[in-house]
Amino acid sequence: MSDSKIKDPVAAAKALAPQIKAARDYIQSRCALPRKLVQAMAQANLFQFYVPRSIGGPETDPITAFHAVEELSKVDGSVGWCSFVASAISMYAAWVPAEVGRELFGQPLDIRAAGSFRPTGYARLVKGGYKIGGRWDYVSGVDHANWLILNCNVVDGPVPTPVLDVQGGPVTRMMIVPRSAGVVEKNWSTLGMRGTGSDDVVIEEEFVPHEHTCLLYERSATKGPLYDPRTVLAISWTLVAANALGMARGAMDTFVRLATTSGSTTTPTLMRERTPVQTTVGEAEAIISGARAYVLDSVGSMWEGACHGTADPGPQVVQARLAITHAMRESVRAVDLLFYAAGTNAIHESNDLELFFRDLHTAGQHIAGLHSNFEYGGQALLGLTPGASGW
Repeated sequence: MSDSKIKDPVAAAKALAPQIKAARDYIQSRCALPRKLVQAMAQANLFQFYVPRSIGGPETDPITAFHAVEELSKVDGSVGWCSFVASAISMYAAWVPAEVGRELFGQPLDIRAAGSFRPTGYARLVKGGYKIGGRWDYVSGVDHANWLILNCNVVDGPVPTPVLDVQGGPVTRMMIVPRSAGVVEKNWSTLGMRGTGSDDVVIEEEFVPHEHTCLLYERSATKGPLYDPRTVLAISWTLVAANALGMARGAMDTFVRLATTSGSTTTPTLMRERTPVQTTVGEAEAIISGARAYVLDSVGSMWEGACHGTADPGPQVVQARLAITHAMRESVRAVDLLFYAAGTNAIHESNDLELFFRDLHTAGQHIAGLHSNFEYGGQALLGLTPGASGW
């Protein structure tokens, strides 16, 4: 629940570190965040960075939001991921009229959103709105969510037929429904990021009024630099880069503690006394810090342009998108270096390094981290039309 008295989300994220650490066993065993932690994060606006002020949200700039998600992720990747996803999904509260948003989400604001941008369900046109149904997978944070925001393929006619746009492609639409409309199927059993609880949601049929829906890339009802359809994806995915870089920093901090207090199974000599370990730490630090600097520079430039109303944000978007992918892939590379340098120390749950390793390798499979993004960025830089949206 939003609290306007909370001014510094980064400080709030840092302050939660002891509570997150204490919840580590619960998060891993239950594949969910504990209720008290969810309440603390909601109170600090850590699930709703991008919700507009017009409906009671904090409307946080992406650089500040980056730092807050990074702090959470230094402690636990799943916690940072849930903050990222909920903020990216609830951003679409800006796409409905402010009076509708205030009525839907309450005052003071209480929105803990989960959902999916993949249109794996359908929305059938009916009088006054849509009837939706289907299955959506990877719905992170659904256990603690109170709202679902789901992309659907729009269909019409006695025999449901896909509605097509002027280019002949299927029309999709985002639907805002209460969490109670869906049934959660517990099938999240993974290598890492277990605490995200990214289970499937199934809806048999639910009526959604037209005013509770929006098109993914149409103009937002709330104006402001956060809500430009040309930059919205890059701003959202800035937080997945923060999640990856935060985990990489957490792994580095863990490794340094390990190297300065432990030897190995064959010698009591501290790990830090070994030249290969020293080299690895230096290289990993350069990788993490370099990738982080690229994200902050490129997203900062994009945000500055958005705030000044730049006519064409395309070049800044390309750099931001490339930086996000680079950060995710480089975070995995840095943690791989640290994991193998730690030897058998790395495989024990007691030192947290194996958790960062597992979580990063899972998070790195997100679409924002795929190698194909370099291809799309290269296409844009070469004057070609990228083969994916959001560029």
